[in-house]
Amino acid sequence: MKLKHIAFLALFLLSFSSLKAQNKGAINWAKDGHAYYQITEGGIFSVTLPKQELKMIISAIAMDSKGLKANDINSFQLSEDGNKALLFTNSKKVWRYHTRGDYYVFDLTTNKVSQVGKDKPASSLMFAKFSPDGNKVAFVSQHNIYVEDLATNTSKALTTDGTDRLINGTFDWVYEEEFDCRDGFRWSPDGLTIAYWQLDARKIKNFLMINNTDSIYPYTIPVEYPKVGQDPSACKIGIVNINTAKTTWMPIPGDQVQNYIPRMDWIPNSNSILLQQLNREQNVSNLFVVQTQTAEVKNIHSETEKAWIDAAEPWEWLNNNKAFIWLSEKDGWKHYYSISIDGKKQSLITKGNYDVIKSSMVDEKNNTIYFIASPDNATQKYLYKTKLDGKGKLEMVTPSVFPGTHSYNISPDGLYALHSYQSANIRPLTEWMNMNTGNPLSMEGSITNQLAKVAIAKNKVEFFKIKTEDGIEMDGWMKKPDNFDQTKKYPVLFYVYGEPASQTVTDTYGVANNYLYTGDMAKDGYIYISLENRGAPAPKGREWRKSIYKNIGRLNIRDQAMAAKKILEWSFVDKNRIAVWGWSGGGSSTLNLLFQYPEIYKTGIAVAAVANQLTYDNIYQERYMGSPLKTKEAYQLGSPINYAQNLKGNLLYVHGTGDDNVHYQNAEMLINELVKNRKVFQLMAYPNRTHSINEGDGTSEHLALTFTKFLKENCPPGGQ
Repeated sequence: MKLKHIAFLALFLLSFSSLKAQNKGAINWAKDGHAYYQITEGGIFSVTLPKQELKMIISAIAMDSKGLKANDINSFQLSEDGNKALLFTNSKKVWRYHTRGDYYVFDLTTNKVSQVGKDKPASSLMFAKFSPDGNKVAFVSQHNIYVEDLATNTSKALTTDGTDRLINGTFDWVYEEEFDCRDGFRWSPDGLTIAYWQLDARKIKNFLMINNTDSIYPYTIPVEYPKVGQDPSACKIGIVNINTAKTTWMPIPGDQVQNYIPRMDWIPNSNSILLQQLNREQNVSNLFVVQTQTAEVKNIHSETEKAWIDAAEPWEWLNNNKAFIWLSEKDGWKHYYSISIDGKKQSLITKGNYDVIKSSMVDEKNNTIYFIASPDNATQKYLYKTKLDGKGKLEMVTPSVFPGTHSYNISPDGLYALHSYQSANIRPLTEWMNMNTGNPLSMEGSITNQLAKVAIAKNKVEFFKIKTEDGIEMDGWMKKPDNFDQTKKYPVLFYVYGEPASQTVTDTYGVANNYLYTGDMAKDGYIYISLENRGAPAPKGREWRKSIYKNIGRLNIRDQAMAAKKILEWSFVDKNRIAVWGWSGGGSSTLNLLFQYPEIYKTGIAVAAVANQLTYDNIYQERYMGSPLKTKEAYQLGSPINYAQNLKGNLLYVHGTGDDNVHYQNAEMLINELVKNRKVFQLMAYPNRTHSINEGDGTSEHLALTFTKFLKENCPPGGQ
C-alpha cells in the first residue's frame, strides 16, 4: 500500500513541482568526486569543492537560444567524456512519477542541440541514457526500445513487439508500485548490447474504474492489476544486439510467471549480468550470473526465509568486480556480506546486534564502508563506518551532540559529503563537510552555526517508550497541547500506519504535524500520539519486523490497542475522547482498531483503506500474508470488513473513486457490511481522485475541512 505513511505533507506534494524540486535538489556528482552539478535559473553549473567554485556548463541563455528553458529541465546527465549533456524536459507522470518526457542532447564542444527521438510522440521517451562511448542514446517509447546515432540523428527500433501489455524496457503497474522498478534496460559495458526486461501483461485482468463526471455517459478506465491470488505478468530478460536488433533471451531457471526478477545489472567490465530472482511467495531469493554471449546461467547464491525477502539494493562492487556487497537478515539482523562473483566465498562485513539501514559509500581504497544505522534508538539515524574486510569495530561518524536523524551524500572519492540533519524539533539543516577530518568546509555554513540561530520550540514533540500487557515495548511520540495542564483531561488523536512498509515514529521534522487538520491541534487542545507496532520496518532486528508475517490486521492491531490501553491510564488522558486516523494501510489499521477494540477507540477517520485484503495487489499482499492459494484464512482474519458489525463509535470513511492503488471497491464492500449490520457512519467519496486525493480544485482543502469538522464534532478538543 504505497502511500504508506509518507508523512502527510507528501500526500499533497506528489505533484510535478515537488518531483522537479526533488530532482534539482539531488546531488549529481562529477566522476572524480571533487565537484557536483546544479541546475539553476541561470543554467547548469559545476560546483568544485571545497571552495564552492562555480563553472558554467550550459548557460540559460544558450538553452534559451535553442528553445529550451533552464527552469523546465528536470534532470540531466553527462556523457562519459563530458562532451555532451542529455537534458530531460517536458515530463509527464506515469503512475506516480514523471518518468516520460522529451530529451535533448547538448553538444558542449559545438553548442549544437538535437532532440532525441523527434519522430516519436511528444513527451513519450523514457529513461534515455548515453552509450558508454557517448555516441548513441538509447530510450524507451511506447514500450519499445530504440537507439539513436548522434552523428546522424537517426534512430532505429531494437524491439518492435511492444504494445500496451507487452512491455519492453520498463514495467507494469505492480512492479513499479511494489518493487520500485521503472527503468528497465541497461547498456552493456562495451556498448554493443543492451540487457532489458520484458513483461508480458496480456493475461493480467483489467480493473475497471468508472468515470461518472467527465461526460454525460460514464465510461470505464482499465488498469492492468493483478490482485491477490492472480498470476503476475510473465517476466524475462533479453540481450539485444545494437547492430542487428536481434534479441537473445536468457534461459533463467524457473517459471516466468511464478517468479519475479526485481533486480538486474551488468557486472562491470564484463559480458555477464547479475540478477535476483524471487519466487512468487518472495521467501526464496536466487542470484544468477548470466554469461550473455553463451547464455550460460549459474546460481551463485540462494537464501530462504520463513517470512519474506526484500528486493536487493543496487550492488556495490569490490575487488576489481570479483565480489559484491549483499544485504541479508539471515543472522537475525540486517547486515552486509561480501560475496564473490562465483559464489564460493562469503564473509560478514558488519557485525553485531544492530541493523544496517542504508549504504552511504564504499571506500575500498581505505578498506572502509560507510552506512546509516542506529543501534541504540530505532527512531533515529546516524552515519557509521567499519572495515570492509569485517575485521574492524563499529565506529560512529556522526557527532553524538546532534541527536536525531542524519543523512549523508558522499562523493565518489569519499572525500566530501553533504550532511543533512533534522529532528522532530529542529528543521532540516545541511552542511558540506570533509570526510577525512569530519569538519565542515565552512564554519559559517556549519550545522553548529545554524543551530545557534534556530528558535527553540516551546512545545516540543516528546518521545517515549511504553510496554504493553503482552510484554511488547513500543516507541511513541507525543505532542501535548499548548499550555498543557497536568490536572486536566485531554482528548487523544492517534495517528497510525501499522504495516511493514513504513515507520511513523521517527525523530524527523514535521513528524507530529497533521496536515489534514485546519488549524493548530496543540493550540486547540489535542494530544497527538503515534505508536510503532511490531512489523514496522524499524531497526530492531528481524524478529521485530517479521513477526507480522500472515498477521497484518491482527498482531499490529493488538500492539496498537494494548499500548493505547496503557495510555488511557495516564491521569491527563480523557478515555471518553479517543480518536484514531490513518491513510492507506493506516486507514485499514484505523478500521480494525475501531471495529476490534471499540471499548478503546471512540472515533475513527479512515482514508483510502484496504477493507478487504483479497482486493489488493499480489506482490505486496502475498509478500506479507503468504499465498492465498493455500488458505485465505489469514487474509480474512486481518480484513476490516469481517469486523464491521462491531462498530460502536463514530466513523468517517474517505476514498477517491479513481484510486488505481487501493480500489474504491473496498469502500463499497465496507459500506455493504456496515449497512447490513445497520451501522451508521459518514462517507466522503471524491470522484475520480487517486490514492493521494489531491487532484482538482479545492480537493485538498475540502478534505482537510471535512477531517477537522468531523474530529471536532465527535472528539471535542480542549482540557476538561
